[in-house]
Amino acid sequence: MFGLPLDTFLLIDALVTIVGLILLITKLKVHPFVALTLAAGFLGLTSGMPVAKVMKSFQDGFGGVLGFVGIVLALGTMLGKLMADSGGADQIAQTLIRWFGVRYVHWAMMFSAFLVGIPLFFEIGFVLLIPLVFIVARRSGVSIVKVGIPLLAGLSVVHGLVPPHPGPLLAIGVFGADIGKTIFYGLLVGLPTAMIAGPLFGAFISRYVPGNPSQELMDQIAKESSARDLPSFAVTLVTVLLPVFLMLLKTFADVVLPADHVIRVWMDLIGHPITALLAALLLAFYTFGFARGFTRPQVLKLLDQSLAPTAAIILIVGAGGGFKQMLVDTGVGNVIGQMAVHAQINPLLLAWLVAAVIRIATGSATVATITGAGIVAPVVTLIPDVNRELLVLATGAGSVILSHVNDAGFWLVKQYFNMTVEETFKTWSMMETILSIVGIVLILLLSTVV
Repeated sequence: MFGLPLDTFLLIDALVTIVGLILLITKLKVHPFVALTLAAGFLGLTSGMPVAKVMKSFQDGFGGVLGFVGIVLALGTMLGKLMADSGGADQIAQTLIRWFGVRYVHWAMMFSAFLVGIPLFFEIGFVLLIPLVFIVARRSGVSIVKVGIPLLAGLSVVHGLVPPHPGPLLAIGVFGADIGKTIFYGLLVGLPTAMIAGPLFGAFISRYVPGNPSQELMDQIAKESSARDLPSFAVTLVTVLLPVFLMLLKTFADVVLPADHVIRVWMDLIGHPITALLAALLLAFYTFGFARGFTRPQVLKLLDQSLAPTAAIILIVGAGGGFKQMLVDTGVGNVIGQMAVHAQINPLLLAWLVAAVIRIATGSATVATITGAGIVAPVVTLIPDVNRELLVLATGAGSVILSHVNDAGFWLVKQYFNMTVEETFKTWSMMETILSIVGIVLILLLSTVV
């Protein structure tokens, strides 16, 4: 078209589309769901795809993603809501703080967030745990930045790397990765990454930016825990980590047993993300619900309340799946994959770079993961020996880099910690960048042995 080779035209078309997508989200403030839908339609029409197939391609991608991710998000959100309202998250945090003591309280905050963040969205985990940051800072006299940065690191790293968070889950579907292996590798990479970007960096930067929370906000949210019947630490841990355990058990069965073995067949069912999360949710009805004195109507009300905030996330993920399918069906993804092969770029580094660029431009980790995975997906077929689970992690690591003024999380942290824009860059933005860079370095190192 226009006298250009088809491959060149498709690349330019994709570039124009992605730039347009970024401008729609950042400059015109169009909702990401609408922006992704418009971008997908534009790419389909301008790439030469038959008009009758444009919306069919988007619809197939949308439905294909939500058929799995939508269910998992709903179950995970319900589990997270029950854990929050029962005091389970508070119990984990209080227990770890008792174990670590005041001197190492910033390490306790990181581990608390890392555990609590597994079933929770970043924003929900932040709002849930931020009162604890204020209480701990007030009780111990430790800088709020030294306490808060480790908590943010723990939440952010599981958000970017560990299922059942939407970004990693979607990338697993796009790359055809194994969810159990992804969880295992994600925890393996995520914990040391959170340690470096959280307690170690937090202790350093708090010397220069200690933070100065407003007294009004401190009085409002830093309330002492009520004397309610909190679930025990062991019960909370078992309930929250049950789906992770079942999915890892499925992976173990897949490794050691033949495909037609009856135990492996049943473990494939039990360890499926939907089944595993459903089992944890059913257990949570008792451990976080009825055993804490909640009535059936109260539990039902909590479940209803939990789903409302996820509607926008589910729509964005679905539209991202439609956009990804458009990249595949127009042939753009295949062209980019061929280029990566000829240029001999490490596929893991490519996935990280693509996701990082989109994250910096749009401010959304989820959009970055969705779009990045769609662009890099053809590399899987062109370079069959690339580790698919590590591709998921590399994309996730790129998606959390350099949060700045176009990211809602940037302003959330700035307002709660009562920092200037410059101080927020020095603390939150730098922490996210360290997470991303340390993450990809560890992923590349891990790729040499798995």
